[in-house]
Amino acid sequence: MNKSELVDAIASEAGLTKDQAAKSVNAFISSVQGALERGDDVVLVGFGTFSVKERAARTGRNPKTGEPLQIAASKVPGFKAGKGLKDAVNATEKTAKKGKK
Repeated sequence: MNKSELVDAIASEAGLTKDQAAKSVNAFISSVQGALERGDDVVLVGFGTFSVKERAARTGRNPKTGEPLQIAASKVPGFKAGKGLKDAVNATEKTAKKGKK
């Protein structure tokens, strides 16, 4: 599912116009991004947690020459699925597997 499909799904599910749904999706993305930029976590109970993770500096290799090179430390966004989301995904897998037999 891409962003426009998500907007369509939200518009349909919530009874909103596509424009209202697009504004909602953009506001959500902007809010999560702003929180992560400030170093805050975004916790959506039952869905998951968006957070910033620290990546340590490390030595890598240039794939073309094999030369070692230093890769700088960085911060990367992360997402950890919550129990509700995991349960929903696993329930879907179980239902799909039962249908295949």
